[in-house]
Amino acid sequence: MQHPFHLCIVDDDDIYRFTIIQSAKFSKIEHITSVFPNGEEAINFIKENQDTPDALPNLILLDIDMPIMDGFQFLKTYKEIEAKISKKIAIYMVSSSVDPEDIERAKSYTAVIDYLSKPLKSDKLKAIIEKTLEG
Repeated sequence: MQHPFHLCIVDDDDIYRFTIIQSAKFSKIEHITSVFPNGEEAINFIKENQDTPDALPNLILLDIDMPIMDGFQFLKTYKEIEAKISKKIAIYMVSSSVDPEDIERAKSYTAVIDYLSKPLKSDKLKAIIEKTLEG
């Protein structure tokens, strides 16, 4: 059985998370959504499920500026465990920062597909999901 697309939102902004969840619903693509308010909770979820590909997300939308563990700390930890993860996960850094250093730093991680500016429009989200589904 084909499992639904698994979208993971790692962001501490309630309004942004709500907007992305609504945009994903409008995409008409069957999916489930996991939401984490910081990188630490997200990385712990990935570690706990690293041997269970069906539990892992297909796509992570990762914010930079979060409490406890920010997006870059998440990426650093993810890079350390990536080889042990039983599924390729597409990661997009989504941030309101337009600082060229942040953009360059995000793109220096091979796990990061792209750096996108907030707000993420629903048609862009749908395109990202479709691209991820194509693999």
